[in-house]
Amino acid sequence: MGISRDGIELVKAFEGCRLTPYFCPANIPTDGWGNTHNVDMRRTLTQSQADARLASNMMVVSSDVDKLVKVDITQGMHDALCSFVFNLGEHALANSTLLKLVNAKDFVGASEQFERWDKAVVKGMLVPMAGLHRRRLAEKAMFMSGTA
Repeated sequence: MGISRDGIELVKAFEGCRLTPYFCPANIPTDGWGNTHNVDMRRTLTQSQADARLASNMMVVSSDVDKLVKVDITQGMHDALCSFVFNLGEHALANSTLLKLVNAKDFVGASEQFERWDKAVVKGMLVPMAGLHRRRLAEKAMFMSGTA
């Protein structure tokens, strides 16, 4: 289906863009718009490099969502799931109750699963994160936009 501009803007709003590489709260090397692939901690990006990495990452994420979702969904649902996968990875969605409910067409039940994913491993402990909670609420709202 492809992620829409609204979906990309959602990801951008929560990731922010940092041209200088850094370690995210989960201690993963990161650069640009939340990119975690092939990060060179010694190399600063240009804005166009960060934007190109985001576009490439979104194509992969969108393809992952298309592969996992077996039913017709709205653009808002697709975009919300893309944001979720970009943040947590394909494996998290693939093994989730969220996906099972989406594929069962229980979209209300699926939407209620987003908030369960508001924690991150910090120093070996699973910790609730306010930023993740806000992101999951925004994904839930986008997921439910346009549904009956």
